[in-house]
Amino acid sequence: MEDFLDILKYILPSGVVFATAYFLLRAFLENDNRKKLLELKMTNQGLISPIRLQAYERVILFLERVSPGSLVIRVTKPGMSAFQFQTALIENIREEFEHNLSQQIYLSSTAWELARNAKEEMIKLVNIAASKLNDSATAVDLGSVIFELSMQKDKLPVNAAIEYIKKEVRQLF
Repeated sequence: MEDFLDILKYILPSGVVFATAYFLLRAFLENDNRKKLLELKMTNQGLISPIRLQAYERVILFLERVSPGSLVIRVTKPGMSAFQFQTALIENIREEFEHNLSQQIYLSSTAWELARNAKEEMIKLVNIAASKLNDSATAVDLGSVIFELSMQKDKLPVNAAIEYIKKEVRQLF
């Protein structure tokens, strides 16, 4: 029994020292890992922030380019029929969107969804305007109807998307 107590006298303090060293070392290593992760995040943030801001800029530019005023003026060519103009407008909207597809990586899901919905609504607006015209209508007639329809709406999806993205950028940066 006395041998057991002698062994316990040596093992118990050793166990306490071992446990203390273990927990201190573990806490130190966890803290060091947290610092390294934070440094990595800060470095990545410094690299990604400008790219993210550029993505927001590009999506705003896309939305501005597919807004009725900009789109109709930019795509109109003399002598186009309404059907040719409708086709050119829709093609232009889709090309602009496809050109900016990669920007969705850097935008929030809501911002990207609003941009995508704005594209779809603009295509829908062009098609509705075209359906109100007869076969002999010109590009100017279609452009006029597009402007009229866009004026009738309280807020175009393009404008709502632009406002949301601007608000999001102000919050992030």
